[in-house]
Amino acid sequence: MNEVLKLLEDNARLSADQLAMMLGKESGEIRDMIEKYEQDRVILGYKAIIDWDKTDKESVTALIEVKITPQRDRGFDRVAEKIYNYPEVESLYLMSGGFDLAVMIEGKTMKEVAYFVAMKLAPIEDVISTATHFVLRKYKDKGVVYGAGPVDERGQVL
Repeated sequence: MNEVLKLLEDNARLSADQLAMMLGKESGEIRDMIEKYEQDRVILGYKAIIDWDKTDKESVTALIEVKITPQRDRGFDRVAEKIYNYPEVESLYLMSGGFDLAVMIEGKTMKEVAYFVAMKLAPIEDVISTATHFVLRKYKDKGVVYGAGPVDERGQVL
């Protein structure tokens, strides 16, 4: 039932009772669905979206383009597995276009990100080249707009 998945994706804090009420189902049926989704690894986890810029945590986020030579019989999987096992790697995507993999990492400083690229990522066998792009500001991430407060849409009276 994709409706359950979509509702949980939008708000993972919804209880089975709330979901059941919203969908006109029994709570037990919803609980069973969620449990099955978790067992089948359709639901991989539950996370809060944090605006870290509003905290005292200092960090930088980078998107790294990686060009690689695909492996016979394994394609990009072997190299991707090496990369996603690094704890710094937040996300990893196989891409179409001018590069093969997009790696999202977070570090404490730009220097830390540069060290990761130079000492861990670039030396991997079959990595041809990398290009690092630093995120300067997040406007929207995972469907959530950052820094947007309530907008006063009333017309100005002169």
